[in-house]
Amino acid sequence: MPDIWWKADPQDLHRLTDRVSSVYVERSHLDRDENAVVIINRQQTVKVPAAMVAVMLLGPGTRVTHGAIRLLADSGTTVCWVGEQGVRMYASGLGPSRGAGLLHRQAWLVTRPKERLAVARAMYSMRFPGEDVSALTMQQLRGREGTRVRKIYRAQAKRTGVTWNGREYKAGDAHAAGDDLNRLLSAANAALYGICHAVITGLGLSPGLGFVHTGKATSFVLDIADLYKAQYTIPLAFDLAARGLTEERDARLGLRDLIARDKLVARIVTDIKTLLNADEAHTEDTQANLLWDEHLGAVPGGTNYSGHADLSTHGITENHIAVIGPTLVTPDSEATS
Repeated sequence: MPDIWWKADPQDLHRLTDRVSSVYVERSHLDRDENAVVIINRQQTVKVPAAMVAVMLLGPGTRVTHGAIRLLADSGTTVCWVGEQGVRMYASGLGPSRGAGLLHRQAWLVTRPKERLAVARAMYSMRFPGEDVSALTMQQLRGREGTRVRKIYRAQAKRTGVTWNGREYKAGDAHAAGDDLNRLLSAANAALYGICHAVITGLGLSPGLGFVHTGKATSFVLDIADLYKAQYTIPLAFDLAARGLTEERDARLGLRDLIARDKLVARIVTDIKTLLNADEAHTEDTQANLLWDEHLGAVPGGTNYSGHADLSTHGITENHIAVIGPTLVTPDSEATS
């Protein structure tokens, strides 16, 4: 669980770009104390101001109260339930974004071949600085990317003196195949995926609507993570291997330090908005309750548009199931609220 090292002005605490990238919790209990989340285990008790955290990663052995989750949600902190050290992400809660403008923009771009190709080219352009990719097809871009990655691996091997025998990866279990260097690469990449996933979720975007990758629930996560591997995870893995640090934990901690040093979360946010060519209308957070209309675009919600509010006509019946525990009888009325 990393120390909280960063401070910001109070008016900036709600901004995703200005927050601590992540707090990972494992084998601990989370509760609420006023506007802070309290993390308790047998060794220590840590208070974390909820509005200072972009994403709270809840690992194995974590218990969390309703009050803590409500505070994190109200503070715009994404809550993710993950595997050990955040290697896998199982589920996530509501992030800072309360509007759907960016999501609409993402869906509009990805469902139009011409616009989708333009975004994909922009992604490759970020990986090939100084090269003109404006007229290349996706097949040509993939071929150039493969050549570029091989050159990067060879250059890092020459720089560090670490032997490189090629990338080995077993689908479904990134750490089951390969030598120490390959395992370091897999661990660092998995951590990078987690950070990108958290940012994408926090912005209200869909992790599954990718532009280069497709068919996976994390296609857009893979798209965004690929922008940073050449600068972060690949050199990091070679550096660690050269120093004899071959544990997967070394890769995760090393990447965490680089993310904090370079404020990578802020860069990811900016890059995503640039790739989607999003303006203020798309990125503005809103609490508005709007209803879609085929002629008007949107109309205010929370309004009865008929003289009779018969829910059955809208397909809403009494087939609603709620599981509620017994009321706790305590002198403190707050304990049951």
